[in-house]
Amino acid sequence: MGVKKFKPVTAGRRFMTVSTFEEITKTEPEPSLVVALRKRGGRNQQGKVTALHRGGGSKRLYRQVDFKRDKDGIGARVAAIEYDPNRSALLALLHYRDGEKRYILAPVGLSVGDTVVSGEGAEIRPGNALPLQSIPLGTMVHNVELFPKRGGQMVRAAGASAQIMAKEGPHAHLRLPSGEVRLVRIECRATVGQVANLDHARVSGGKAGRTRWRGRRPSVRGVAMDPSSHPHGGGEGRSPIGMPGPVSPWGKPTLGYKTRKPKPSDKFIVKRRK
Repeated sequence: MGVKKFKPVTAGRRFMTVSTFEEITKTEPEPSLVVALRKRGGRNQQGKVTALHRGGGSKRLYRQVDFKRDKDGIGARVAAIEYDPNRSALLALLHYRDGEKRYILAPVGLSVGDTVVSGEGAEIRPGNALPLQSIPLGTMVHNVELFPKRGGQMVRAAGASAQIMAKEGPHAHLRLPSGEVRLVRIECRATVGQVANLDHARVSGGKAGRTRWRGRRPSVRGVAMDPSSHPHGGGEGRSPIGMPGPVSPWGKPTLGYKTRKPKPSDKFIVKRRK
């Protein structure tokens, strides 16, 4: 999918770019596969803000995506490639031979009319889902499960792909998009290919309003606040932050400070991303 630029007739148009959406073949979602998406404005069940700078934005319908790919041995025809406002990846609408319809993440190279299938005996083709033990070394995959039958949880963003580096005992060595090499059970499923919409990272908003459409509210610098609202706040005029390093609103160090706590799953990380 290409990227379209505009003539700078206004300040907002000067740096704006949009996807050309050549791959999109259908504009309206499948009615049986969408549910209403309630806005929460970054608040939890108690009404407290737990995610800053969230709120507003355009209304969206959530497309129910089949991340499990558990309909084995039944071929499905790709009926359409659709846009999804809830994620960066594109979606492929599948029509199964038994009449069921499902959405999956669209990989590069998958087009309308193609047939995809899931299960151990599936071909190594983009869009087919198999256990890692049935996929050859060096193959690029996406929508990877962390636990068997739980559904894909990793490598789902636009343009993302992981590579199977090795298989050792009950685990496969997977090189993730971040560069991290991780052990994953060979019974876990993955979909062959790279997620479509490769030019997503090249799209520039161009103006603040486009970010607001996505539900992102403005953020305020800590040095512009008063001292009761942020550790960087206060002082007469412009002032340095007055501490060894920048901190979060709650006093935790930031900009390089490691916050990941030791987890039992650390033993499955063969190589860190840094």
